[in-house]
Amino acid sequence: MSRFGWVAVAGLTALLGAAAPGPSPPPPQPPPQLDRAEVQRAVDRLDGVVEAAMKRTGTPGVAVAVVHDGKVLHLEGYGVRKAGEKAAVDADTVFQLASVSKPIASTVVAGAVGVEGWTEPVAPNVPDFRLKDPWVTSHVTVADLFSHRSGLPDHAGDLLEDLGYDREYILSHLRYEPLAPFRAGYAYTNFGLTAAAQAVADEKGVPWEKLAADTLYEPAGMDATSSRFEDYAKAANRAWGHVKTADGTWKAQYVRDPDAQSPAGGVSSTARDMTKWLSLQLADGRLDGKQIIDAEALERTHWPESVANPPAAPAGRTGFYGLGWNVSYDDEGRLRLSHTGAFALGAHTNVTMLPGEQLGIVVLTNSAPAGVADAVALDFFDIAQGGEISRDWIPLVDALYQQQEDAGRSKTDYARPPEDATPAKDADTYTGAYENDYYGRAEVVAGKDGALTLRLGPEPQSYRLTHYDGDTFSFLTRGENAVGRTGVTFDPDEKSFTVEYLDAEGLGTFESTAQ
Repeated sequence: MSRFGWVAVAGLTALLGAAAPGPSPPPPQPPPQLDRAEVQRAVDRLDGVVEAAMKRTGTPGVAVAVVHDGKVLHLEGYGVRKAGEKAAVDADTVFQLASVSKPIASTVVAGAVGVEGWTEPVAPNVPDFRLKDPWVTSHVTVADLFSHRSGLPDHAGDLLEDLGYDREYILSHLRYEPLAPFRAGYAYTNFGLTAAAQAVADEKGVPWEKLAADTLYEPAGMDATSSRFEDYAKAANRAWGHVKTADGTWKAQYVRDPDAQSPAGGVSSTARDMTKWLSLQLADGRLDGKQIIDAEALERTHWPESVANPPAAPAGRTGFYGLGWNVSYDDEGRLRLSHTGAFALGAHTNVTMLPGEQLGIVVLTNSAPAGVADAVALDFFDIAQGGEISRDWIPLVDALYQQQEDAGRSKTDYARPPEDATPAKDADTYTGAYENDYYGRAEVVAGKDGALTLRLGPEPQSYRLTHYDGDTFSFLTRGENAVGRTGVTFDPDEKSFTVEYLDAEGLGTFESTAQ
């Protein structure tokens, strides 16, 4: 997943927090307050809600499923799989789920390790995994990493994935990331969760992707669901990811391969398969008369573990994170479980459940976040509970995504060099091979025209440098976590350079290997 890892949407993506292993169970749920007629009222309006949201945002394709009291009340596809083509989205169209993969992963882990396995340390089972503090390395558990309370920085490791590094490399380099106090706060980390899932799989002696299939997908009959990118890529009936172009239209421009963080963001599935998982979640792990996941182990994933969103006012409500789930409680004291998934390169998904009402909805879309997936779920519950939509959710949700996207952009406008800019030095001042413990090898080369190119990552990826001022250049970032133009500042005396957007945690300086 990307910088859109979590978005606090008023009672929808209720977030995480700071607790030690073994939290107290949540309070008992109040009696159900919604009858079938009220749920059906919301179901009857879903077509209109979805179609209006698609028309408003231009989102090419959507699939929606609703489960209530063990029955599938709604299962529909809308729009097209790929903009400009006629193939329609239906209940069996395969979508990338992005971070909705996380509650699916926690379901798999619950099935694989039961209740006690969540408190097992991660390090002994993952080769070369360790964190900056040896004590934390030896004590961090599967639950710590699934609830984002390890002390790793927000989205640690994601930029390594963008540069093309694989899961093994990324997990072995988390040791360089600075740590916040252990179990004292929440920071969303795709590769922290991935490390925990990998530990469970390694202990079982199988790849994570096989563990997920053997534990959940096959027993639940989720035949179109996979944790392997290649299965999504070869699916005949798949939804292509779309991004919005400069003219406001949606284009299938990128294909996101999330295999490196598969447990955290690499699941692909259909609306039909997701009804099976929703049904299993709402029925304490049972499906079609069979106990697929142990009930106590599954319930454990729904408990609050971390305070993700402290109350903003004395009367405000705290948002928590459980084990792969956003956990919150509404005005009636009902447990609400939810998760959003988002790829900047073209996916936006949402799952929301009220277990006490035996009610859940999943919304899958094939566009970068535009508010649709979250807003449809929010509209649905508004109508079920109050008969009307309480507010215009799309601009509110979209603004939160935009705010998160803008937060990563440089404060310097590299497209506008200062009028008194100092010329760059000769190209050979900057060229050569460089090394960074975290980001690996880099190279700066000069073309025949003297223009500089920066090469990063294992492939490597090439970025043409544009002069800004003195020894500072810039380039356009690419990938899931792109932030527009970022700076590259050379220090010829120290024979080093620093890449601005790679340096948020102080890890972005590359040293010359010629020293």
